[in-house]
Amino acid sequence: MYPAWYDVAAFLVAFFSVYWSIPYIRRLALRIGLVDMPNQRKLHKEPIPLLGGLSMYFGFLVTAAIFGKTSHPFWGIAIGGLIIFVIGVIDDFYKARGRDFKAWPKFVMQIVAAIVLLMFGINIGGVNLPFGHGFYSFPLWLSSLATILWVVAITNMMNFLDGVDGLASGISAISATTLCFIALLKGQSTMAVFAVALIGVSLGFLRHNFYPARIFMGDAGATFLGFVLAAIAVDGAFKSATVVSLAVPVLALGVPILDTVWVVVRRFRENRPIYVADKGHTFHMLMKSGLTQIQTVVFLYLLGICFSLASIVVLLAAK
Repeated sequence: MYPAWYDVAAFLVAFFSVYWSIPYIRRLALRIGLVDMPNQRKLHKEPIPLLGGLSMYFGFLVTAAIFGKTSHPFWGIAIGGLIIFVIGVIDDFYKARGRDFKAWPKFVMQIVAAIVLLMFGINIGGVNLPFGHGFYSFPLWLSSLATILWVVAITNMMNFLDGVDGLASGISAISATTLCFIALLKGQSTMAVFAVALIGVSLGFLRHNFYPARIFMGDAGATFLGFVLAAIAVDGAFKSATVVSLAVPVLALGVPILDTVWVVVRRFRENRPIYVADKGHTFHMLMKSGLTQIQTVVFLYLLGICFSLASIVVLLAAK
């Protein structure tokens, strides 16, 4: 186990590497025209730089390399995260020019990134059965399928949630804090450090992204956050999980999962494509009910904290 000061140092490096670099990234995005243009579906009224994910990716990578172990999990997250980041930047480039990037290349590359995690040993390997029946090890096909589905799902769920200033980065910090606590309880110090690094980059970015946002993380940043959260959950919360504690990572990521379930069910009932964006997310509904952007985000933060506390209670009860 690492000493407590190690986690504090990792947080500070992650936080300030993003906090200090964002103004430079913002100017770069404006110079190259990588900005999010307003339209009838979006809430902002003027072009906003889209390249915040660049700072988040490198901030996380540097911190994880310094304070974590550059072992198989690190390289799996680093390489898989790079794939996610690059395809996200391409998507943001298309959006900045008023064009839509097709969904299937993003989906394929997200699967490839999840396979990279599998290649570096990050997988949902099995589950501890109740009543002392031992550990059930998933066959290779089931382990691979479960891991890929989880990673791709959470990657996209966090992207869906990135529709209000400060929401995705704040929820990411809350979920990462929960996953850090879970990893520490399970004695998985490397995953705990990775979670601390994610908390740092999320909060460092939040300082510039909270309403009124001066920069957006873009699809590159939102999908990267989701990918790392999914990977930490797989190698932390899902490791040696019991049947009951399988609910722990689901609750830890409760807000993006809840939002996605709501959106998918509604679009399915309306016979609309799931991947086509609209103004029907939970945060849109809250604002239509009369809440401001800040009130909406704070409400969902509180909901995320409630989900996180519930996940910790379940974990402690299952031990």
